[in-house]
Amino acid sequence: MIIDIIIQNTDTMRRFSEACERNQGPILDAIKPYLTHSNDVLEVGSGTGQHAVWFAGAMPHLTWHTSDLRENHGSIIAWLEASDLPNIRSPRSLNVGQKVWPVNQVDAIFTANTCHIMSWDRVKDLFHGANRVLKPGGYLLIYGPFNVNGDYTSESNKDFDQFLKEQDPDSGIRDYDDMNRAARHNGLQLVERHDMPANNMLLAYQKNSSF
Repeated sequence: MIIDIIIQNTDTMRRFSEACERNQGPILDAIKPYLTHSNDVLEVGSGTGQHAVWFAGAMPHLTWHTSDLRENHGSIIAWLEASDLPNIRSPRSLNVGQKVWPVNQVDAIFTANTCHIMSWDRVKDLFHGANRVLKPGGYLLIYGPFNVNGDYTSESNKDFDQFLKEQDPDSGIRDYDDMNRAARHNGLQLVERHDMPANNMLLAYQKNSSF
């Protein structure tokens, strides 16, 4: 089981995640083709802020909108200030279950390692909210561990799922087919499943132009 290690710099409140450092290169390679013609991208659950800085720096043509629960904004702001990148926006307060999201009409949504932390009802809210704010043809890009046909893809994922459920019975690794059904119910179709390092996946969904 791999447990994320977060190191907090007490001077700047800029938290550092080793997992973010490891996975940001492969994730960038996977999401970049979907964002070639994007202008505005919303990141749901920006966490430490590392991903936002990495992706915005690598894709200067787009504007990266960060968001998270308010208690996580300090680290995100610290990373943004240290990067001084012109194409990142300050974090918005966002709980996926809220009826109105703090953005309108974005070209793409990216979220990493959130679906196994949320309850299943909140995961469904993520798809519902994505349908509301994505432009027709826009992409929802979800990174994290997922089960396939109800089975774990590795022993480490099985151990991780047990760990998650011990912390919160409503959390846990979601099933790939369940994700696809929830997406279709909200006007999103799976474009491609990318198998990623460390038994993770990148699921790319596209909003139907007629939905």
